[in-house]
Amino acid sequence: MTDLVSALSEDLREALRIPPEEQEARLRQELAVRLYAKGLLSLGKARQLAEMSKWDFLALLGREGIPRHYDQEELQKDLEVLETLT
Repeated sequence: MTDLVSALSEDLREALRIPPEEQEARLRQELAVRLYAKGLLSLGKARQLAEMSKWDFLALLGREGIPRHYDQEELQKDLEVLETLT
C-alpha cells in the first residue's frame, strides 16, 4: 500500500499536529471515516482503508458521531444469518 504521509509535501507533514509515528494510521482513519460518512466507501472498504478490524472501525465511527449506514441488502444478509443460527 502507498504511504499516505510520504505523498504529502514536507511542509504539510511538518504542519500536521500528529506525532510522526502516528501520522500514517491517523490519516488513513480520518480519510476512511470521512469517505464512509459521505457514502463514498462501504463499511468494509472504509475499514480496509483504515486498516482496522470491523469492530474497531465501528467504535471509531461511534466516537466520531458518524451513524452506520444500514440498508435493505445488509438487513437481508443479517436475517439470512439469523435463519441459519436458529
